[in-house]
Amino acid sequence: MAEPIEIGKADVVRVGKDLTLIAYGAMVPRVVDAANKLADDGIEAEVIDLMTISPLDEDTIIQSVKKTGRAVVVHEASRSFGVGAELCARINDKAFFHLEAPVKRVTGYDIHPPFFAREQHYLPSVLRIYDEARETLSI
Repeated sequence: MAEPIEIGKADVVRVGKDLTLIAYGAMVPRVVDAANKLADDGIEAEVIDLMTISPLDEDTIIQSVKKTGRAVVVHEASRSFGVGAELCARINDKAFFHLEAPVKRVTGYDIHPPFFAREQHYLPSVLRIYDEARETLSI
């Protein structure tokens, strides 16, 4: 039986110092895989699993971003008007002067989610997450 989760408390899945990767749900395993790929390059990514988005554990997110200076938000929904945009806004509101690069979003595209056969082309892949994280580090 799975352990109960604390509502409103994010889980720091992996500790890092170079950038913060934030995800929830089905994207967490992909973000962990991307963090492992980054580790092969000597990059220590902190991975945060939000666990819940309402209530949101803003303190854990902001503390991590202040430590790393960079953030990449990953989710499977469309890019616009969603959780990722809200997370970017909150990070900018509370950690702006700690940022070394703009907050990046790796998301689904601004289209309706496609039928199952094409879903994998819509969802963020490990490679897309890795590439966007590398780009964030190059700014």
